[in-house]
Amino acid sequence: MSKERVAYVNGKIVPESRAVVSIRDRGFLQGDAVFDTTRTFGHKIFMLNEHLDRFFDSLKYMRIDPGMSKSEFARVTMEVLEANLPLIGDDDDYWVSQRVTRGVRVGGEELPTVVVECLPLPFDARAKYYRDGIPVIVPSVRRTPPDSQSPRAKVHNYVNLVQAELEARSQNPDAWPILLDTNGNLAEGPGSNIFIVKDGMAVTPREQFVLSGISRRVTIELAHELGIDVREADIDLFDAYTADEVFVTSTSFCICPVSSVNGSPISDGSVPGPVTDRLTKAYSGMVGIDVAAQYLARLEE
Repeated sequence: MSKERVAYVNGKIVPESRAVVSIRDRGFLQGDAVFDTTRTFGHKIFMLNEHLDRFFDSLKYMRIDPGMSKSEFARVTMEVLEANLPLIGDDDDYWVSQRVTRGVRVGGEELPTVVVECLPLPFDARAKYYRDGIPVIVPSVRRTPPDSQSPRAKVHNYVNLVQAELEARSQNPDAWPILLDTNGNLAEGPGSNIFIVKDGMAVTPREQFVLSGISRRVTIELAHELGIDVREADIDLFDAYTADEVFVTSTSFCICPVSSVNGSPISDGSVPGPVTDRLTKAYSGMVGIDVAAQYLARLEE
């Protein structure tokens, strides 16, 4: 078995060093592409069908025909994952992504580029967030509004979020950006949704202004099962500063507590709060992995 990961590119599974796209590819030239990403838990893929449903919704929004069905993507995804699993340890897991660009124009026809690939999750780099909480910075950059480009589609054009990340990390290298929408309400961060908790109720921004993360949906379902009140509503900075708890959800984090917003500690600054802790434990029970412990185990002694 080679020590190099493999990826699927346009009908072939090849070593990553040979997984290349054309310099004329629309995804490279214009960010004209769609992707989705799930992860494994204990080497088992998580909610692949739900991620592929969202992937195909994004493709529909962008009017890109991938030339493959959902079932074909599922089959190829599992082939790529199984080929790459021997390259990671028992305690490691992968991000698993599907990508389709509008491709290269040949004559009057555009031939899409299709990629399926894996990347190890960054447990070492992010372990501190489960011990200390995430310091959130709200940058001046606003999230792209729905009347310009729908945030509900998961597309390659991430410049808006990249600019937010650069600004946030210029203030604090460990910071995680959460952008406001153009109305001044909290929206989302790179690949992540935000929840606040006040008086036992969890609140998250309305779906019109954010990508509806699969982990966000799972968290809402778990809250209902646990009898925790949860709703979608506009959340401004006053709500964040005065919240009892704040946490983010994402494919990699699952659920991770926030320690501060713009330097203002959440409650007394201790993490996780009781609601966040209950939801994290429920998430862990559902996936069969203690998600916080998987990160915390990577902390240096």
